Amino acid sequence: MKAGIIGSGEVGQRLGDGLIGLGHEVMIGSRDPAKLAAWVGRHSGAASAGSFSDAAAYGELLVIATSWAGTTSAIGMAGAKNFAGKTVIDVTNPLDFTSTPPKLAVGCTDSAGETIQRMLPGAKIVKAFNIVGNPLMVHPEFPGGRPTMFICGNDDGAKKTVNGIVTAFGWESIDIGGIEGSRLLEPLAMLWITYYFRTNTGNHAFKLLRK
Repeated sequence: MKAGIIGSGEVGQRLGDGLIGLGHEVMIGSRDPAKLAAWVGRHSGAASAGSFSDAAAYGELLVIATSWAGTTSAIGMAGAKNFAGKTVIDVTNPLDFTSTPPKLAVGCTDSAGETIQRMLPGAKIVKAFNIVGNPLMVHPEFPGGRPTMFICGNDDGAKKTVNGIVTAFGWESIDIGGIEGSRLLEPLAMLWITYYFRTNTGNHAFKLLRK
């Protein structure tokens, strides 16, 4: 499968690594594709870089891995038509960095996930990978076993696709329902972030325990 990633930071590159590791071909879209030369060079022909529009048109599966401040402009440059009908993994968190630790800029009655779904009504948005730092997104290893990745979205087929990726990356995957579930998952990311700032370590993840 061909995957296009909108966002060339550490999150986009880490998920690109993981998807290539599963045998997929990945193009990362960036405002400055040249800065991805080293990342492309590490992947022996399975990786490429281009504009946001290039990556969105290229991918059968798309990932939005931008900072919240740049999300609207990145989607605009990528072109809504390039998202239509596709499964889109939304990794964003609506963080406001005017304070430390950051706070949520959107919450309670709305979410980044719902905002993106409204921006891209023809796409199948699935929230995933937003509740952990990028070093642990692919093949997290903990003494207590697989951590839990919660996902949500309105399209069952799209969630099945994302569930397969989440599981292949080494997570337990739990579907919590429609895209409005982002109202829960984005504050859960804030819990992860708050603990990060209190302990100065990102070596943690969530796990749902059952009796």
